[in-house]
Amino acid sequence: MGGAGTPEWLIREDASQPVLVALYVRQVLGIRSPDELPQLRGIRGREVSRGEREQETLERQWREYWAMTVEPQAHPSPVPLELVDGFETLVALPITGADRLQAAMAPLAAEAVAFAQSTHARYAHDAGTGTAYRAYASAIAEHERQVGRRAHSFELNVQVLPLAQRGVWWIGSLTVAVTDGLRGDVAAFDAAIHPIIAELA
Repeated sequence: MGGAGTPEWLIREDASQPVLVALYVRQVLGIRSPDELPQLRGIRGREVSRGEREQETLERQWREYWAMTVEPQAHPSPVPLELVDGFETLVALPITGADRLQAAMAPLAAEAVAFAQSTHARYAHDAGTGTAYRAYASAIAEHERQVGRRAHSFELNVQVLPLAQRGVWWIGSLTVAVTDGLRGDVAAFDAAIHPIIAELA
């Protein structure tokens, strides 16, 4: 962060339970989008028999739910939201327009919440070392050296997720997903996050 009159950057890092629940639901229900984002490790999808139209409806409703979950301020719901039974406060869907998704995900509540809680607890334990700020500060300093100027002010949200493939993916206009294994590899993470910082700063 900068002082008065200097550029400021804000980076929030988390393994958000609502995001983890959304990805768990995506995988178990056999939702394909976003195509570029890998599957979660160790979670098996279920055999589903749906017609093409039903699948398209489910995918559309999930994509809308995903956008509201990842960046709720950028994707406000046009109708009021309501909490979904069994998901505690981790899932809120529009009161109209998400009926198929709500019905499909209802039986998954207990397992999805348990997965999100345990994954988040593991992230919080691993992140307790205080190295998060240093990792990003190093990448920003390197960017400033390369371009010969101070970094512009920017905001970035980073979701550290147990994905089956190592890498970094944009999942919102200000949000990236990074594999937990990559996040734990200091040198590899520094190299992977640098292009993201360069794009923003």
